[in-house]
Amino acid sequence: MSEWFDQFAELCAAKKVFALATVVRGENLGAKLIIHPDGTYSGLLGDGALTESVIGDAVRLMALEQSETIAYDDVHVFIETYAPPPRLLIVGGVHTAIPLAQYAQLLGFRVTIVDGRGRFATRERFPDVDELIVEWPDDVIPRLQIDQSTYVVVLTHDPKFDLPTLKALATTQPRYIGAMGSRETRRQHMAELRAQGVSDEFLKTVYGPVGLDLGGRSPAEMALAIMAQIIAVRYNRRGGHLMHAAAE
Repeated sequence: MSEWFDQFAELCAAKKVFALATVVRGENLGAKLIIHPDGTYSGLLGDGALTESVIGDAVRLMALEQSETIAYDDVHVFIETYAPPPRLLIVGGVHTAIPLAQYAQLLGFRVTIVDGRGRFATRERFPDVDELIVEWPDDVIPRLQIDQSTYVVVLTHDPKFDLPTLKALATTQPRYIGAMGSRETRRQHMAELRAQGVSDEFLKTVYGPVGLDLGGRSPAEMALAIMAQIIAVRYNRRGGHLMHAAAE
């Protein structure tokens, strides 16, 4: 009992995403399993096939930030996802970053601004963000805890910042990466990154041009479109009109 509880407490204190699976009906009642987003685990449910099925479902539920009780024949398992408040990592303290940070905080996100240019990353521009880092993004990213609770938006719109940043992000697994720029700009950047050895598998995960198609033009409107896309991704939605959405 104390072993899994100690690990549970450590993971909560470290603000890491994980799932706790508990048998709530059937054989081995009360057995517990701690599962991490990469599928590694600790604990026992008493059955190898059951454990494998629970791990697959736990990884899926962690990606959706959801909890659920699932029946595996006669055994029912409650899979509870534990996730810290989501974090929005904004690369580039440009004009659009100001309303984007405000929207994100209003929605409960922890906000980190990263920009190597001191004139952009200032407390005057971002008085309330949780973290302000004045360093080059590609130097900072390897030191940050980037997981399925992390959403990244690259607003620098300049290849000398965008390319090293995206290349550094290719070794991480955030829930979302969006990059500002036109379709042609994004196409060129993707081609350059591919030539540098960044995998197509990673590049296909980058949302660019960033944001939902709301028609916005001002920095605040563009920030709203970006935040709307992040929320849609967070809850696994397409982001269309509710009146056209299929009934659940």
